[in-house]
Amino acid sequence: MTQLEEFEPLKNDLILRTAWGQDVERTPIWIMRQAGRYLPEYHEAKGKRDFFECCRDPEVSSTLTLQPIERFEGLLDAAIIFSDILVIPQAMGMIVEMVDKLGPHFPNPLKSPDDGQYEQVMQKRVDVAAELDYVYKAITMTRKKLKGRVPLIGFCGAPWTLLCYMVEGGGTKIFKESKKWIYLYPDAAKALLQKISEVCVEHLALQVKAGAQMIQVFDSWAGELSPSTYKYFSEPYLAYISKHLPPKLKEMGLDPVPMIVFAKGANQSLDSICNLGYEVVGLDWLVDPAEAVKIRGDRPIVFQGNADPGILYGSHASITETVEHMVKGFHGDGKKGWIGNLGHGVTPFMKPDDLKFYLSEVKRLSEA
Repeated sequence: MTQLEEFEPLKNDLILRTAWGQDVERTPIWIMRQAGRYLPEYHEAKGKRDFFECCRDPEVSSTLTLQPIERFEGLLDAAIIFSDILVIPQAMGMIVEMVDKLGPHFPNPLKSPDDGQYEQVMQKRVDVAAELDYVYKAITMTRKKLKGRVPLIGFCGAPWTLLCYMVEGGGTKIFKESKKWIYLYPDAAKALLQKISEVCVEHLALQVKAGAQMIQVFDSWAGELSPSTYKYFSEPYLAYISKHLPPKLKEMGLDPVPMIVFAKGANQSLDSICNLGYEVVGLDWLVDPAEAVKIRGDRPIVFQGNADPGILYGSHASITETVEHMVKGFHGDGKKGWIGNLGHGVTPFMKPDDLKFYLSEVKRLSEA
């Protein structure tokens, strides 16, 4: 018996059918960062561990992944493994810490192609299976605990977004170092992006082997590039992942899984993003659903998104109005190609009951 055969059959495959372009009875929904700080039970389970300790403990990661599934029983159509996009730079030999109230921090970011560390990162043979074994253990454990209730999503950061973190040393508002790399050291930047892409493919494949049934690539800093630079420093590497993951899975004796790309802020490039080879394209809240459908045309792309997360700070009436606008925009042409989500992740201080209402409204209004 293979590992995948050990898992219970899916009772709810709505999101997978939608992602493959099939007609469905209603819009499936899941939420980015649906497991996290806004849930009181998250803080109880996390205890005094820091963020990356939680990621590296399969039992804790699994517990956190399941919390929203259990709290919002019957309203979420997928779980997403509790992990982080920065596990890949860690696997590539860089130190990443999570600093309280500040976020991720690289004590020694990449400064230039001649800083010594760049060469070490480029020359390192990354044993992804060994370095990130804790992620795969968490996925297998979670898949078993789900008992087929909903599918499990795995993920990675996009090469461009990971490069930004690796050279900036953390979050930033001006992207000075990232822009320096692409405009001062473009060849070295592209070589690093290619190396990251190869690690991403391996990481995603091993997540599927461990039990992930769908994957998402997060290009969180896509909006920092102009349309022309996006074509040089992000799109080729997103395309590399979508092109190489399916044959990699086949080589491992695994079936293909639906692939989602979420390029936050890159709506000016939506037309070309729809040609990158992903079944699903995630949208942020800065693009109108009907306009996105028009840009998509007759291409068999499923959209995911895209309510402003800020509506969860507002009234229930404003939540209903937003969902009605999405349903009309995404389903206005009679197509079913839409997975409900927010235009980015849940943020702190949101009330779980308001998220519950949002989930309920997507379900109610998309069934009508």
